[in-house]
Amino acid sequence: MSFLEVNDLHVEFPTSDGLVKAVDGVTFAIERGETLAIVGESGSGKTVTNLALMGLLSKRAARISGSAVIKRGDEDVELIDLADEEMRQIRGKNVAMIFQDPMSSLHPYYSIGDQIIEAHQVHNDVDERVSKARAIELLDMVGIPDASERIKAFPHQFSGGMRQRVMIAMALVNSPELLIADEPTTALDVTVQAQILKLLRELQEELKMAIILITHDLGVVAGAADRVNVMYAGKIVESAPVRDLYANPLMPYTHGLLASIPRMDRRAGESGKRLSAIAGQPPSLIALPAGCAFVPRCTFSNRVSGGASRCESSMPALTEHVPGHFARCHLEGASL
Repeated sequence: MSFLEVNDLHVEFPTSDGLVKAVDGVTFAIERGETLAIVGESGSGKTVTNLALMGLLSKRAARISGSAVIKRGDEDVELIDLADEEMRQIRGKNVAMIFQDPMSSLHPYYSIGDQIIEAHQVHNDVDERVSKARAIELLDMVGIPDASERIKAFPHQFSGGMRQRVMIAMALVNSPELLIADEPTTALDVTVQAQILKLLRELQEELKMAIILITHDLGVVAGAADRVNVMYAGKIVESAPVRDLYANPLMPYTHGLLASIPRMDRRAGESGKRLSAIAGQPPSLIALPAGCAFVPRCTFSNRVSGGASRCESSMPALTEHVPGHFARCHLEGASL
């Protein structure tokens, strides 16, 4: 089996207004050393999927079902419904996560050194001096200058890019086999974005770890991922190797996402055209339609055999159209 296999994952939140289906039957796998990007608009289910894998959703607030099996040595471990104590042994050791906002994720009252040292000592029965040396080693590895002194500093004394590097160091202090990076370049300028992504690639090669990259930025994905899962309304609507997805999107939502970003490979005469936007808003996750959730915003439904009414009444299956390239669409051959 793959290093991580997720099958038919569902995450639902009961509310006074109804049942929010945040993740609706998600299935995917990732191999060691691979980078899998999960993309989509805000509210598509990207982060909730991975919080469920990390055991960070309250069992009182969320209903979680399905399967997520990870390799831990020679053992296959089911993450869903794992006891809290067992999950704490895996979280931060085998699987680690870089959270979206490094300022709110780092404790303002403790030095960054204290926070990284604590993360190391949770999983290692060693003297604090050993943990401090490891923390300095990681800070140096992620490019924090004068790490032996900066380890004493507090989060507010670092820039946004440096805080993100600190978060990466904390996530990697126990050499995890899987790193989940949730919007690791959000709110950073393009130069720092490139530095962070380059750093992640170098660390991945050095540590041989798998990476799940959560983002809404397809520009970031192009140079960072091996494969891409596109999510919409809690479902995976397209999954493909990154080059195949950019060259031949098979689902109208993916087509719309790609049309909304600047491209350097436009044909002559196309470079001056205005970028397209996807009309409308994502659907309410409380009242999802019976058919394709994207149909109210889709400009290709008139091409479907049977017309838009088929899209409205019938949910298309996630179908493999060419080897390794899956799409959830009623279009014949999903050709756009």
